[in-house]
Amino acid sequence: MSRTELEHKDDEATIPFSDSLHFSDHPVPRHLTSSQKRANQWHRWSEDIIPCMIVPYLSYIEETLSLRHANIPGERHSNDGECGTGCRTRSIKVACVLFDAFEEITIIACPCFPAPLQLLRRGLFPCAPMVPSLAVDLRALEFVRLLFVHQSPNQTAWCDALETFLDGMRYKLTSKNSLWRRFSNVFHWYQVLTVLALDHISTLITDARKDGSCVDQPSEYLCSRCPLCFGGNDWRNEVRGSPSMPNIIVCIDACFTQKCSTNPRGATGNDPPNPTSSFFLPTADVNAMEDFVQRCRGESRQARASRAEPDEDCYEEGMRVPVSVLNGCGDSFIAADEKREKASTRFFTDTGLMALLCRHDRVLWVANLTSAGEKQHYVLALLDRLFKHLPAQMTIGLLYDIGCQLERSCRKWKFMDNSILSRIAFAVAIFHAYGHQWPCQIVYHPRKKEGFGLFLKPLIPSLRVSGFNQRLFVLDTQIRHLDSKSLQGFGHWLHRRWIHCQTKKNGALDSLHDLQVDEHMLRVEWKAQVDHQMKPAPRQSRNKAVEVITTILALEKTLEAQEASIRELEMQLHGGRVPDIVEFNLQLADIRSRRAKTADSLRRRRAALGTEDKVNLEKMKKDVYLTVRLNALAVKTRIRDRLHQCKFEFERLKRSYRATINAEHKLHANTQQSIKRREPGILKLVSTYNGLCSQLRSLIRQRRAPPYAVMPHIIPRDGIFLLDVDDDIWQDVGLDDDTIVPPAWLSDDAVDRCMEEEARLMRERAVIQEWMLAEWGAIRGASNNAVTDAVISFHLRSCADELVNICVVWKKKVQCIPCTWPVDESWGPSDEALLQAAHDQAQSSFRDEDDAESVEGEEGDCEGDLEYGEIGDEELMDAIEDIALADEYRYDHSNELLDDMDDIDDHFMPSSPIKLSNKCRCI
Repeated sequence: MSRTELEHKDDEATIPFSDSLHFSDHPVPRHLTSSQKRANQWHRWSEDIIPCMIVPYLSYIEETLSLRHANIPGERHSNDGECGTGCRTRSIKVACVLFDAFEEITIIACPCFPAPLQLLRRGLFPCAPMVPSLAVDLRALEFVRLLFVHQSPNQTAWCDALETFLDGMRYKLTSKNSLWRRFSNVFHWYQVLTVLALDHISTLITDARKDGSCVDQPSEYLCSRCPLCFGGNDWRNEVRGSPSMPNIIVCIDACFTQKCSTNPRGATGNDPPNPTSSFFLPTADVNAMEDFVQRCRGESRQARASRAEPDEDCYEEGMRVPVSVLNGCGDSFIAADEKREKASTRFFTDTGLMALLCRHDRVLWVANLTSAGEKQHYVLALLDRLFKHLPAQMTIGLLYDIGCQLERSCRKWKFMDNSILSRIAFAVAIFHAYGHQWPCQIVYHPRKKEGFGLFLKPLIPSLRVSGFNQRLFVLDTQIRHLDSKSLQGFGHWLHRRWIHCQTKKNGALDSLHDLQVDEHMLRVEWKAQVDHQMKPAPRQSRNKAVEVITTILALEKTLEAQEASIRELEMQLHGGRVPDIVEFNLQLADIRSRRAKTADSLRRRRAALGTEDKVNLEKMKKDVYLTVRLNALAVKTRIRDRLHQCKFEFERLKRSYRATINAEHKLHANTQQSIKRREPGILKLVSTYNGLCSQLRSLIRQRRAPPYAVMPHIIPRDGIFLLDVDDDIWQDVGLDDDTIVPPAWLSDDAVDRCMEEEARLMRERAVIQEWMLAEWGAIRGASNNAVTDAVISFHLRSCADELVNICVVWKKKVQCIPCTWPVDESWGPSDEALLQAAHDQAQSSFRDEDDAESVEGEEGDCEGDLEYGEIGDEELMDAIEDIALADEYRYDHSNELLDDMDDIDDHFMPSSPIKLSNKCRCI
């Protein structure tokens, strides 16, 4: 295959650039570098060629019935030297990759009928905007486009396979590996064209919507992102349930596996942006928020540094959790440490992604991370963009793995106005909740916080070597694909969540009935528990004195152990049992040195004690009950820490079914060994703790304990690894000085959460029908406006057919769910259209007269698998959404393998709306 042949050799010197990106002030052409040529070509594609191809592309799709009959002959010039308008022409030889063949054609191009439009009329897409040397069949491109949204996009592998396939058919290319770069250009700009063509049709539908100008509703963008959250006629319709229920629930989380490697050659330039809309926040907005955060913190940093530390634990302004608890949560999570490096900025220019999602796992916006750690300005930038698209009174429930720290920072540094902050209900994601302090869980756990109901939650290799804008474009493409799948699955999702909610509700009501306790009393006791757990810690001066005394006791034990070691070494020397005298002397000198340091530290700490503290020290030495109680509290704290760690390891083990690569198999094996290795240790700690509790109970019965001492709770060995928010492991009854008489503290808030989830599902049931009615009306209105345009009418009919197919599934699945408010019985499409769509969906996509029985059997199997998937998907998603993400919890054993597995198997796993897909309609 030869390169392009030009009949007019002076064209290179006479045809100007279609843009003024480089050398616009120089009439004489100058030599351009490769990067300048690419920039010029990108500009021609974006500004000149693609906008002119949208209508011809839609026309070609209409004429070929969505590429079903792609055999339309291309239009030709009547004259090879000049066109009808007198402009000069050129002859271009183009190699064409067809769906089933390979051939070379010659076209005559001119400015009034350029090569891309001519090739598009033939069902081909060019590799260059001016003088293409390669064109690819639209059917092949559409097949590759669909393939690359269902698997990792690998154009190199595809082109290698295509070259091998063509070579086997005796089609020879000019050189080996000559297809890849040109095919990449073809495929990229074809994707851009399809996106803009779809946007063109969507704009016509949006313009036909009657009430699109209402300013007191969520923006048109949000309504297009998630119909269940932001659709409906009026978001202010009352929702039965708790008055504090947020209008919408959103979730923010970061992923540090979607990185982009630094250019090894040190190049700093980015590839040009694409002329398509993006779900990513503009870099300028993220940088502006970062500057704002730094200014807010800088204004108060000096005053805060000079401020004396308070003697008492207290509440910060607007917070319900004491400072000591917030500090404990901050120390437990990597995400709370903005300086913690999760991805090296030395090797990666883009270190990850942070996404804002609704409760149906629809992406609202994404922020591109460029810092080594998880900084708060990314979260704030996403929230700022969200509130700009919401009505002034709409409230949100925000799930974030360190929601307590985010609220603390917003109130402390005034990142948000009170008018915005009052509209946010902060909570922690349920699979991160167990890493938080127990008082924090009472306030921020979604199962304990009112209004959150029962809410739950393969592109890495290729995108790490992609350009900046190309990486964002590929991710945008994947998000659009997931949107299409989730829209079809909304009916299944609502149906399954309704059944799940009713099951949970009935179980909770039965448990509440079995207690035979008045509901009012339960709520009073729960409030008493919250008030007790939210009390600030005692005076820090008292705590520090107790810490000093406890440290002295520990130093005395250490000193005794060191002296025993020295005596043992000296006995070995006296007994002549020293094989290496030099090594022995070094070891003896080392332990004597450590003993001297311990004795010196002990002496200094004793000297620092006041008179009262010295008396307390002697009391503690003699008080058996106090000593045992302190030991029991220390052991219980250690058990909680070990259970945190073990739970995260169990969640990694549950993902072993997704272990498809060697690294994941190794992680699975390591996790399994780690669990087996730590189980005996945890059980031993439980036995030690229960033994100490037995001693305390014995001392209480013998009246050797203080008056009104409370017996601590024994930890049962059975079920110790099933860590739950309501387990007794969180309670320190009988192990602190504040416990007098433990209240009942019995509460089944599962009933409240089920009621809230039920109310939200009933609202979404009404919204989904209102959205369908509005969308159907908009399509019909756009069709009436385009009645004289056959091309637009064809594409609007295609949109209407797709909407009817979705409506059939939705209507069937949600018919068992009542609406919160009265809704019209009609869904929009006529009963005849719905009946025909249901009939088409019930038929096989491919008919075979000779194999009717097998087709029927296969169809029955598919239907059975679908029903099974609907049931099993809930369990699967519960397991996936409960992944604890071990890299978010700071283990004590930092040298374990799990601490370094930040990049393994954190693929985006959307919720159930995306899981199920409809059957293909009969062609």
